[in-house]
Amino acid sequence: MAERAHQTGFFTRWNQARRADGLALRHALPDRLLPLLVAAMAVLAALALAGATGAQILSARWSSGAASMLTVQVPDPDTPAAAKAPATPLTRSDAVLAALADTPGAARVHRLDKAELDALLAPWLGRNNDFALTLPAIIELHMATAPTEEAGALARRLAAIAPGTLVERNAEWGERLGRLADSLHSCALLAVAIVAGIAVVLIMATTRAGLAARRMPIELIHAMGATDGYIAGRFARRTALLAFIGGLAGSVLALPLLVLLSHVAAPFATAAPPPPSAAIAAADWTMRAHMLLDTLPPPLIATLLALAPAAALIGWLTTQATVRAWLRTLP
Repeated sequence: MAERAHQTGFFTRWNQARRADGLALRHALPDRLLPLLVAAMAVLAALALAGATGAQILSARWSSGAASMLTVQVPDPDTPAAAKAPATPLTRSDAVLAALADTPGAARVHRLDKAELDALLAPWLGRNNDFALTLPAIIELHMATAPTEEAGALARRLAAIAPGTLVERNAEWGERLGRLADSLHSCALLAVAIVAGIAVVLIMATTRAGLAARRMPIELIHAMGATDGYIAGRFARRTALLAFIGGLAGSVLALPLLVLLSHVAAPFATAAPPPPSAAIAAADWTMRAHMLLDTLPPPLIATLLALAPAAALIGWLTTQATVRAWLRTLP
């Protein structure tokens, strides 16, 4: 009985301390409107930061991927190679494949098969077409690093084996795609800055409304010797708490949207995922949720975790500045 009475007394004192507020900030700064607005700002910030993160990842992938890949076209691929080819009889495409495999820094040499060529030409010629002309062999040369041999020198070396062979570097397209992704990244960061500015204005307006609502008590305790730091701290702590709650709610609300967007954008940033197996399809919801969360890049996860503390920090700093500036206007 004594222990239960002690616990009851503890919770009673805790509730009284929680409700104790000499400035009545629970009425001056309502605990419903501000967290709701901050949560909306947090969702917008999360989406904008997701766009910035995605643009940065795409820029790095496009730039590195295009810079390290060469496309080789070999006309008449099934005819015998030139006399300067190796003594073993080889077709032109096989001779070029062997030469490319010996290229310093080559990581992978792949010749597109008929199905891949059909898929490549389908937007222009349709599917399942029997071509009257022999299509050139298309070979992709993936380098471990940026090619050290110039495309012209490589083309001349391959032309000695299979005359008419063309070599195309994709670095120019990679640079264009990189500039596009960088511009998207800048626009996303600008959107984040705009959202943060709107949040600052919103918190400032809410704080000034709270100051106006409690003007008489604030003037009274200020005249009695309460420092600017004490009054600003009381307002800032409550605003930071409400902003933290709003930022946390916004992060939770934004999580499903970010998982969906990351799942849709995954083929553009990484290799296409394998089709789900029957075991995965039959897995419970926790495993499926874990697999979906794995699609989020680590910078985006860190962004979600930082939203609530960032909102609290913005709320605290903005309220401190607003209250101190308002107090300096008092007589």
